[in-house]
Amino acid sequence: MEGEPKTMANPRNLDPTESPRAFYGAELRRLREEARYSQERLGELVFCSGVYIGQIETAVRKPQLDMSKRLDEVLKTGGLLTRLCRLVNRTRHAEYFAPVAELEALATEIYEYAPMLVPGLLQTPEYAKAVILGAQPMIAESELAELVAARIERSQLLERQTPPLFWAVLDESVLRRPVGGASVMREQLAHIADLIRRRRVAVQVLPYAAGAHALMDGFLKFMDFEDAPSVAYIEGVRAGQLLDDPATIKLCRLSYDCVRAAALSPEASLDLIVSAAEDQAK
Repeated sequence: MEGEPKTMANPRNLDPTESPRAFYGAELRRLREEARYSQERLGELVFCSGVYIGQIETAVRKPQLDMSKRLDEVLKTGGLLTRLCRLVNRTRHAEYFAPVAELEALATEIYEYAPMLVPGLLQTPEYAKAVILGAQPMIAESELAELVAARIERSQLLERQTPPLFWAVLDESVLRRPVGGASVMREQLAHIADLIRRRRVAVQVLPYAAGAHALMDGFLKFMDFEDAPSVAYIEGVRAGQLLDDPATIKLCRLSYDCVRAAALSPEASLDLIVSAAEDQAK
């Protein structure tokens, strides 16, 4: 209904400078409220639900180009949202990972199981560089620098005044594989230990002695949000998939909880991380 705008219950307080997607959402909300449309009415006019409009405004959903064009027509913006949509869709991350990076910035809780590599949010620049070079040995130096910068930029969310809860379970092989050489690994493990000591992250190590476990198939990440359903993310070789089916996520959580129960305690894990860093110095 037109008239006094209606918004989602308890709308998320969005920082427009947080990301291009957040800026788009803030602008859409501003334009909609100036036009005095409710989310439900605007959704009707552009052939979607009011909930969908609300999710775009709170940066939970990524805006699409065709939808942006319809919104521009209805809100008479002169093409503003279409231009912003193109900005939102520009990314320095792999195409399959770009939505994950954007959701990380919005998550209140992040949980990961890493079987082979230090999670991106915990990586140092030199470790990230070694990982990227391992996968793309012929990459141009300029592109390499951009990819490393993008990965380190993601990690800054752990330094926020109120960071998301981040809990990682690392397979012991993550500590033992000398990615980038001994000095790079020593610095990387020291960085993880520092984050733990500063209470920025919680980390457990799944030791070799644990044997077979529930996540032997590979990497798994969960992200929880203040005002949106949880999602899971699985990744393989140059491919990844976001999962949002509640039943599937429930099963994935059960597997993660089983692995977390089999891992060392956070205290014992920190001791092992420090010991592994010292081993790199030998």
